[in-house]
Amino acid sequence: MHVEVAGRLLILSGLPGTGKTTLARLLARRLPAVHLRIDTVEQALRDLCDCQVGGEGYRLCQRIARDNLALGLDVIADCVNPWPLTRAEWARSATAVGATAVAIEIVCSDPEEHRRRVESRSSDVPGLAPPDWDAVLERDYRAWDREPIRIDTAGRSATQAADDLYAAIADRADVAPGR
Repeated sequence: MHVEVAGRLLILSGLPGTGKTTLARLLARRLPAVHLRIDTVEQALRDLCDCQVGGEGYRLCQRIARDNLALGLDVIADCVNPWPLTRAEWARSATAVGATAVAIEIVCSDPEEHRRRVESRSSDVPGLAPPDWDAVLERDYRAWDREPIRIDTAGRSATQAADDLYAAIADRADVAPGR
């Protein structure tokens, strides 16, 4: 009897403009892993279903994540993931198929750099307007209830931050890249 090995769910979190999507893309290529970007899914729901989106994008991506994890693929959940509730839902998606959940928080500790990033970026998701700096500051983003891998992107290149993230994952015996 052949037993499938479930993949790893890398659960990203962090405010808009910290570098989550950039790091998720770099990491997805390097591992390789499936990249599930909430912004893309939520905008598609708005465009295709003409609806107001609440938690539907998260729940849809969690189902897609479970399917891919069950195939033994690694999955990166790329989202703000602001509350303990949303983080727990991602973790349950992993455990439901015997996968490992890895908590990762992306931060930009330099407020001026963070603001510059937010104010100078444009969206690569058609129809999606990125939040402005005031919206980022007003975001209800809560602390993790357990210690995540934390990567600070301030004052460094995306490649340097991605290398540190990859190394931090490798340092965790239960989630080593390349298994």
